[in-house]
Amino acid sequence: MYYKIGERIEEFNPTTFENIDFQYIAVVSSEEWVNSNRKFDMGIEWDIDLGEISDTRATVNIDSLTGTFSIPSRKDIFGPKHKFAFALDEKGVVFIDDEGFASKIIEKIASTKKCINPCLERFLYDFLESIIHRDFILLEKYDVRLDQIESEILSGEAEDSVRELSDIRSELRDLRAHYAQLLDLSQEFEEDENGFFKDNNERYFRLVSQRVQTLHDMTTSLSDYAAQIRDLNQTQIDLKQNRIMTVLTVITSIFMPLTLITGWYGMNFVYMPELQSPIAYPVVIGISVLIFAGSLIFFKLKKWL
Repeated sequence: MYYKIGERIEEFNPTTFENIDFQYIAVVSSEEWVNSNRKFDMGIEWDIDLGEISDTRATVNIDSLTGTFSIPSRKDIFGPKHKFAFALDEKGVVFIDDEGFASKIIEKIASTKKCINPCLERFLYDFLESIIHRDFILLEKYDVRLDQIESEILSGEAEDSVRELSDIRSELRDLRAHYAQLLDLSQEFEEDENGFFKDNNERYFRLVSQRVQTLHDMTTSLSDYAAQIRDLNQTQIDLKQNRIMTVLTVITSIFMPLTLITGWYGMNFVYMPELQSPIAYPVVIGISVLIFAGSLIFFKLKKWL
């Protein structure tokens, strides 16, 4: 697929790329790139394996700028990533994409965007912005869910939520790495080492950098919030364990003197005077009840129960 960058993005069928007087966008498969990359006259021999792409980056060459995209699916952060590559110079940009993800973005831009100042820089701005345009809503959903998990932990109903919290922290970590890579990419465009872009159009890349930086900061804050909630959950667990140990200690303290009395009278010595008294048994029972009640009152006053 080939597109002309104008007031709107429009498809066209080029016979050659040598003498066109407008900037263009091309989307080709990896096989088409290997067979026909020379027609774009970018001066590079680049054998790209889309399956080996692991991150989003840009590389400056003598006559071109090449790079890769590795974009997490917003529907499943842990799922397969959208992977494609690109090469660009002052005449246009070529996307090498076997999946069709880049084509979908371009078609959406073509159907929804109309530019007063059409140029390659504005298209790249729209393209990068399309990758992140719903991420503010996504991060707000994470924020709301973390608030809910915190409330569930405080109410003691967080068994399933704790497992979900671990998944959220991992997803936020992946998104933060993605934004860091996008930030490096947009800054590479802004630096424009090869002079492909007009000076007054580099503001588009600054706008992208600012938005990606905001998303990166939000993700970092949410990651810190998730870590605080994890610590809160551990604190709640420790408090529960402390309460259990307190109850066990109180019970042990109450029954220790009773155990002493039981052991003492269980020895059955002949010369124990209490054995011959008819009121000895009721007296021992009364003493045991007093010890039990007195211990409870004491622990209540100390607020240990």
